[in-house]
Amino acid sequence: MRNLIINGSGSYPGGFYDKISIRGEGTIVNAVESSTFHVYGTSEAVENVKTGSVKVFGEAEIKGNMDAEETLIMGTMMVGGNALLKRIKIFGLLEVGESLTGDEANIKGSIAVNGDVEYETFDSSGGFEIKGLLTADTIKVGLRFGQSSAEEIGGGKITVKKRSNSLLPFGKEAGSLSAKVIEGDDIYLENTKADIVRGNKVKIGPGCQIGVVEYRDDFSHDPKAAIKTTTKI
Repeated sequence: MRNLIINGSGSYPGGFYDKISIRGEGTIVNAVESSTFHVYGTSEAVENVKTGSVKVFGEAEIKGNMDAEETLIMGTMMVGGNALLKRIKIFGLLEVGESLTGDEANIKGSIAVNGDVEYETFDSSGGFEIKGLLTADTIKVGLRFGQSSAEEIGGGKITVKKRSNSLLPFGKEAGSLSAKVIEGDDIYLENTKADIVRGNKVKIGPGCQIGVVEYRDDFSHDPKAAIKTTTKI
């Protein structure tokens, strides 16, 4: 299998490669498949990309769909269509035009997704803006700064906690999460604003503003949390 190494700038054909390494500025004009796709400079793929490992230290734009086993983003990656990224580690920024799906998501930077996000485990200590639904068996959100949001959040175990920002010890701006509906088996929330929270076990911590809590088995709340209505279902 041939490699595609781009050091300068130019346009290159797609097809099958072993390794793709872009250190300059490269455009790949057709659909491409490779075992690794590493971007240190700037790259644009006009069609779909399928790869084993994608690493972005610079800036990558994929106009079509993206399919990868391992994804590490230190820079910025934009996917115009659907992204099937099995295991992701985001320290930079990932933007997806349609849906984002996979097995394990670890977000220390930020993601912006226009569609739904579906993972087995979703662990964020960065920020996310999800226009659709966020669903995962296990959802862990550490709120350090800024506002994270999803239309709806659904899962088995959902834990949302505020985290002190070690870099900004004097920063008053703590992170917050907002969603219309949060539904799960076992839910613990802090600094969260939601219209409806529904679950078997629900614990509402400090900094929350909740419209309705519906619970089956267990409910408790921090005295500083604002909850309009509580119903046992």
